[in-house]
Amino acid sequence: QVQLVESGGGLVQVGGSLRLSCVASGYIFGTFNLGWFRQAPGKERDFVAAITYSGAETYYGDSVKGRFTISRDNAKNTMYLQMNSLRPEDTGVYYCATNHVSGSYYYYRLSEYEYWGQGTQVTVSS
Repeated sequence: QVQLVESGGGLVQVGGSLRLSCVASGYIFGTFNLGWFRQAPGKERDFVAAITYSGAETYYGDSVKGRFTISRDNAKNTMYLQMNSLRPEDTGVYYCATNHVSGSYYYYRLSEYEYWGQGTQVTVSS
């Protein structure tokens, strides 16, 4: 049984930084691609960032490029999202998710991911 737990969310001022973590259990962490998605109230869940199973490739949504960095430590079964220069529009619930496609995949599509965490709230105030 796969379990994902996000942490690190909170309240931060505009321009501040947060680092989110996602800890996984119940599967071999290094065999899965991973992604971060976020959802603001009244909006659909949107792609934030993705990373391949080895960490060799990373991808970012247009709105976070240059500000967010995704990484993973397979030895610790943990994925991270470093968020800098935060804006009010970054506010939302952030979710981590797993993908087990062996080849290319649509990293920005929710339908490509099988397991999801409960989410962690990020609030950016002005």
